[in-house]
Amino acid sequence: MLRRQFVRGGAALLVPAPFIRSARAETPVVRIGWLRAPNDLTTGRARGTLERALAERGARVEWAGPFAAAAPALEAMNAGAVDITAGSSTACITALAAGVPMLIFACQKLSPAAEGILVRRDAPIRSLQDLKGRSVAVNRGGTGEYLLMRALERNGIDAGAVRRVYLSPSDSGAAFTQGHVDGWATWDPFVTIALKTYDARILADGAAIGSANAVTLMASRDFAARAPSLLQTVFEAALADNAWAQANPAEAGAIWTQAMGIPSALAPEIGVNSAVPTRGVTDADVAQIEEIADWYVASRIVPRRPDIAAGVVKLTAGG
Repeated sequence: MLRRQFVRGGAALLVPAPFIRSARAETPVVRIGWLRAPNDLTTGRARGTLERALAERGARVEWAGPFAAAAPALEAMNAGAVDITAGSSTACITALAAGVPMLIFACQKLSPAAEGILVRRDAPIRSLQDLKGRSVAVNRGGTGEYLLMRALERNGIDAGAVRRVYLSPSDSGAAFTQGHVDGWATWDPFVTIALKTYDARILADGAAIGSANAVTLMASRDFAARAPSLLQTVFEAALADNAWAQANPAEAGAIWTQAMGIPSALAPEIGVNSAVPTRGVTDADVAQIEEIADWYVASRIVPRRPDIAAGVVKLTAGG
């Protein structure tokens, strides 16, 4: 249904590459799929900065969503109905492996506090070794499963020694609070929610796990080819919004909690965890995504490693 809706709605939004073709030319439209998540596109939507930046270039924004996760937004991109969206390194790998015609144009390395493996505060689990013979909730093939498997591998623990329970983030929270699972591998805002309202504690954060995950901004190949200057405008607006968020983490957190429909009391922590630097994609970023992709192949989540470098467009501020 989602695909059909976007295809019907998206076809009319495709625009020609030139910014000005004639006095009667249609205003170029940049279709942005935004997520209920802390990222620079969500910030730009709330602050109106993306609309203003593109209006200065004679273009306008069409917002699609909100999407609950990157997967449906990338499905819309694959259907030709979204030009730009956000996601994670893991989402990029899955999409590129599936042949989604997309390019990563910005990366935001997740802060260590924004990811982790959680246990209940009173649980007798004090180290990752203590997870042996126990169960951990993860989202199949996503960030949660990556975090758990990365942590086990890094600590020499056989993957089969810990039972993975495949659940969505919302179902994971319920299972965790009700004691149906012993642990939960997840990311923000779920980390902050669990710490503040589920009486959880962090067993291992992103640094202890050795996570290479990042938030990514992605554009369709078609859009990048036909409107490179507009893509550059979006990129620079995202950098500006990111700089604002770093300078004003509590205010950014308030934007994100409102977008996600979670209590505003969580805004300060989510702001600090998620207001971290965004940059154009570097060789180091490509290498980190390739590292995750190798794990995806080894874990048989994707049949072969996609060409990550070919799925990147390198932009620089003022470029």
